[in-house]
Amino acid sequence: MGNCLVNEGVSIFVILAWLGINAFLFVHFYFVYDDGLKFYYTRELVGPALAWARAPAACLNFNCMLILLPVCRNLLSFVRGTCGCCRRTLRRQLDKNITFHKLVAYMIVLHTAIHIIAHLFNVERFMDCQLGEKGELNAVLSELGVGGGYLNPVRNKDMNPTKVVFVTVAGLSGVAITLALILMITSSTETVRRQYFEVFWYTHHLFVVFFAGLVIHGIGQIVRGQTEASLKEHNITYCKDKYSQWGIDPQCPKPIFSGNPPMTWKWVVGPMALYVCEIFVRFWRSQQKIVITKVVIHPSKVLELQMKKRGFKMEVGQYIFVQCSKISSLEWHPFTLTSSPEEDHFSIHVRRVGDWSDSLFKVCGGDQKEFREAWKLPSIAVDGPFGTASEDVLLYETAVLVGAGIGVTPFASVLKSVWYKYTHSDPNLKLKKIYFYWLCRETSAFEWFADLLQSLESQMLERGNSNFLSYNIYLTGWDENQATHFAMHHEAQTDVITGLKQKTLYGRPNWDVEFGNIASNHPSTNVGVFLCGPASLAKVLNRMSSAHSSGDPRGVHFIFNKENF
Repeated sequence: MGNCLVNEGVSIFVILAWLGINAFLFVHFYFVYDDGLKFYYTRELVGPALAWARAPAACLNFNCMLILLPVCRNLLSFVRGTCGCCRRTLRRQLDKNITFHKLVAYMIVLHTAIHIIAHLFNVERFMDCQLGEKGELNAVLSELGVGGGYLNPVRNKDMNPTKVVFVTVAGLSGVAITLALILMITSSTETVRRQYFEVFWYTHHLFVVFFAGLVIHGIGQIVRGQTEASLKEHNITYCKDKYSQWGIDPQCPKPIFSGNPPMTWKWVVGPMALYVCEIFVRFWRSQQKIVITKVVIHPSKVLELQMKKRGFKMEVGQYIFVQCSKISSLEWHPFTLTSSPEEDHFSIHVRRVGDWSDSLFKVCGGDQKEFREAWKLPSIAVDGPFGTASEDVLLYETAVLVGAGIGVTPFASVLKSVWYKYTHSDPNLKLKKIYFYWLCRETSAFEWFADLLQSLESQMLERGNSNFLSYNIYLTGWDENQATHFAMHHEAQTDVITGLKQKTLYGRPNWDVEFGNIASNHPSTNVGVFLCGPASLAKVLNRMSSAHSSGDPRGVHFIFNKENF
């Protein structure tokens, strides 16, 4: 347990605090509506469904306040990178912003479902009370407030319940909120995002409808309680059983009711203002001129764009959002920077795997063999750079870098920059040892990145610093013909796939052995473990980091970090 707290202690605390606030709000407001005198007569009409509708509404206000903050990437980048008080532990939590965003979204879905179901019961009870026998308490309550101050929003027996649900302000806004939420959640699944990113992108912008609906949802004031003045004049304990004498007995005047004023806007106005500022910053950045200085077509359908922008400053492992107006004026896609801060340009590598990346490949001349003039290249807009987990590689003496497929891109920037600092004896360089693992399914996936590794390998050999970087390349998929070819060239000095002196390994790493060896080589060290890859691999590495971390504060500790954007 102690080892697990090294990696997840702060995250667990944050999640428990968030869950605790949700639980407090739910329980507090449940009893306010289930036990408070103000809503005594409201409960007489609708029963316990009142509390079940209002308690999740309070939780919805809280979570809707939080949902936008994790996606204000410029705000997070400021807190993460420019605020001097932002320690490494806090930065690791900021790197999990998308995970927290998803958790908050799931909580919103849960409370929305409870809220809707409870209110459907409430509408049914309102209708039943209006149709009740004259003289009963529910019927008397339903008839109150002919000139105002009513309790039952169903004002006559002929009202259609469908009209009550769908034509009122609360009903219409509720339907809009629910439909927007359903579309955003269903289009956010991993399958949709990977195969139909444009669907996810456009439907996610329904958050505008969602928040507009939230702000106006309470204007109708459907849920009503007794006014403070009426509570003083109308003693519920004395008058509740004398409803036939209300207005006749001077001690029991007719109760007067009023609706709850809208409260949601008070919760969400701050985050909404921050997000509007975020949009303005993004727009301002998108107007700054970007010059594409070089386009390189690599094997395995990988496009490299080298660009320049006035005032652009980056750190290792950061990423940018890219928009190409010739493809879409609305879509922005994240890409890790593969250049180092020491280079005079910044670059990204784009793998041709989807509609947008395929279109970018074509408009940049990837399908053409002849040279293309710079003025014919498309206009590119860039937002960023933004900090990620890989930015913290330089904070450790020992680092383990794990990339899967195209997930190796952040480490291109890291390896370039670290080697530059290392060869120039940068006194601020803390990093002394790198363990690099790259896992790919196909041999062709190695081709575009192998040039960088070959360059690093030859430079390390020339300087006699071959121990600085230990790299292991794994091919996780191959066929029978490839296996035969590999076996025939096994004795060659360089690897048949990558051209490196370090031979490619086949299968998957034995992480238990790898972590054990690193732990024995670096006792009393904090080892940073960085992954850009699938969630399944993240679970394994996170588990290994906890299992091989020492319970002794003076021992070795593996600190797990994962790219999220």
